[in-house]
Amino acid sequence: MPSRWSARREKFRAILSGSACIHPGSVHDPIAARIAEEVGFEAGIFAGSVASLTILGAPDLIVITLSEFADQALRINRGSELPLIVDADHGYGNALNVMRTVEELEIAGIAAMSIEDTELPQPYGKGGKPQLLSIEEGAGKMRAAVAARRDPDLAIFGRTSARSLAGLDDAIARARAYEAAGVDAMFVVGFNDAGDLAKLADAIRIPIVLGSGGAEMGDSAFLARHNVRVSLLGHQPFAASIQALYDTLKALRDGVDPKDLKGIAPKALVDRVTRAADYQSAQDDFLER
Repeated sequence: MPSRWSARREKFRAILSGSACIHPGSVHDPIAARIAEEVGFEAGIFAGSVASLTILGAPDLIVITLSEFADQALRINRGSELPLIVDADHGYGNALNVMRTVEELEIAGIAAMSIEDTELPQPYGKGGKPQLLSIEEGAGKMRAAVAARRDPDLAIFGRTSARSLAGLDDAIARARAYEAAGVDAMFVVGFNDAGDLAKLADAIRIPIVLGSGGAEMGDSAFLARHNVRVSLLGHQPFAASIQALYDTLKALRDGVDPKDLKGIAPKALVDRVTRAADYQSAQDDFLER
């Protein structure tokens, strides 16, 4: 029986199996997801770094917990119909923890998730330099993620930063191993060269999700030809919200009259993104007035 999340997962699966490259909107709460949906984004992305900032006000050091992350993902999903991709970091532990992560995030309604092969949290004595798991351990995590999935429409990405940390050959070897483990797409970071991307696309059959790239990676048509189906733009919306909050609070503290504040959302926009009309209709239907 289809769940309430089925339609959005099917919509995202259509993106993965299509021929175009989309850019997801970075979202962090229900309002952000509704705005991204309204302005036309085909999908949203809730990153681990943005989650840490939103929930803890902390940098991306993997101090957030799975339950905190899953709870916020659920809030985002219940607030909009936008297919949501989430960055589940390392799956919050070993392969068994990855299985629990898939279970919790599937229940939270996500459309897709990535599991990466970086050794996280930062281990003692490594000088702050990112380290990769062995390919064998990484592939084991991917197999565990796929095994834990109950809804076959939930998309699971293998993720690696190996291009920057270990070179192109290692990145391709990991992509092949994770494809063999059953992931639905390969999420890569550090591919800044068009030639490198072409070699990766030739080496695997599954779609590519591009986490970051140089200037020549900004051509959506080029990316689409090389089997990139999702390319991230970054997480500027959250940074913009920090600046807007800072400017507004500082202006008020400095004595600016509230009516003279700049950049305040009009009531019509606030009502629309909070679905005020729907709530008013429910009150009219179900509450004595």
